Amino acid sequence: MSTRKNKILNQRTYSSILGVGGLCLALVIYLVFFQQRSASANEYPIKGFDVSHHQGDIQWKKISPKTYKFVYLKATEGGDFKDRKFQENWLQAREQGFLVGAYHFYRICRDGTIQAQNFIETVPNKDNALPPVIDLEYDSNCINTFTKEQLLQEIQTMHDQVYQHYGKQPIFYISKTFYNIVLAGEFKNTPLWVREYKGKPDLKDNPEWLIWQHTNQGKISGIPTVVDMNVFNGDEKDWAKFLQKNQLIDSSK
Repeated sequence: MSTRKNKILNQRTYSSILGVGGLCLALVIYLVFFQQRSASANEYPIKGFDVSHHQGDIQWKKISPKTYKFVYLKATEGGDFKDRKFQENWLQAREQGFLVGAYHFYRICRDGTIQAQNFIETVPNKDNALPPVIDLEYDSNCINTFTKEQLLQEIQTMHDQVYQHYGKQPIFYISKTFYNIVLAGEFKNTPLWVREYKGKPDLKDNPEWLIWQHTNQGKISGIPTVVDMNVFNGDEKDWAKFLQKNQLIDSSK
């Protein structure tokens, strides 16, 4: 009986050690992968966020423009959709002193000209607004509407019309899949805003990125839902150069 008890005690002790060891291993994995992932975004001091009607009624007075240096608002989608919260968010965010820009969700089934017109009709042309953004993502329902060459031409058409109207180089918001399949090697002068939640942006041919959307689970006091969080690729001096380039601050000062 004593031998059997010792075996049972040894098994329990071994199991206890395994349990503690497993917990420690899990903690190490969390610290290595998740904390580093979070820390990598924290390396960048210029932070911002983007919202649409999905975020509901935003209390802009509760959010500091000193903490979040830029805000992008969804304005339009495809050829006729207009975000119902855009005008309200645009006015209130600007009143609170935020640097605000607008983005268009591009539908790859629609002509570029029609989509450009939808955006231009919706978004005011303000000198002190951030550059316009065209959101380009993979859509399996539409991917065969155009050949790759035709799709690139339609994107080029919208890009050029938006550029001409607002006088600022548009930015492409991209998913990794869409970039690697369609955009790699194209539009080399168009800045990239990359959605990547598993680490720093990693794209084919390693192009330099301008903005990184590192999570869609951010929390900001004043916004009732989770929100997309972004960082700018650079420090305060780089940010100042970006603003000067887009005529958002006086370059003579």
